[in-house]
Amino acid sequence: AEVSEFDGLPVLGLQESPLYGWNRVLKRAMDLAFAGTFVLAFSWLYLLLALGVKLTSRGPVFYRQERMGLDGRTFGMLKFRSMRVDAEKETGAVWAVADDPRRTRFGTFLRKTSLDEFPQFLNVLLGHMSIVGPRPERPVFIEQFKSTVPRYMLRHKMKAGITGWAQVNGWRGDTSLRKRIQYDLYYIENWSLWFDIRIMFLTAFRGLVAPNAY
Repeated sequence: AEVSEFDGLPVLGLQESPLYGWNRVLKRAMDLAFAGTFVLAFSWLYLLLALGVKLTSRGPVFYRQERMGLDGRTFGMLKFRSMRVDAEKETGAVWAVADDPRRTRFGTFLRKTSLDEFPQFLNVLLGHMSIVGPRPERPVFIEQFKSTVPRYMLRHKMKAGITGWAQVNGWRGDTSLRKRIQYDLYYIENWSLWFDIRIMFLTAFRGLVAPNAY
């Protein structure tokens, strides 16, 4: 909500996303169609990446991490494991950094190319995520951000995404959190199917390999 003034009287303006009613149904239909097609078409790549993880380090192929999504509900976000099994045993939850010593050799490749994110298409099929939306964050970090970054929690009024408007504009990894929120909220307030398609197209050229992807 925003407060403005009209002829000396305070006016409370409620901002609303276009994503309601049939628009919500259309977005979910596109998510299911795209994610289902992607998983089937690239099943061979999933197999190769799974073998790469298994043959280069000990531990499970997938890594399940708690993230916060729509309306503040948490879910287990899937990734190909790119770090040692005991990566956070001593430090607890911390941000990934450049040349992170916790990464496996194959994991470094997965992170640089964003291939570790591919299992999240399964999260889309399960209804936890959307193809496009604000990137989900870990609850332990959200507790810090929500009191220091204005309007941070508004990003949870839309389902979390594999890619988003902030990511294709370079705001991913260790970059300005305030800028990321600014782009996330712009996306939520101006959503359309065409906007989603545009972001998906840009992801193929800008969002996969990025200098801050570590």
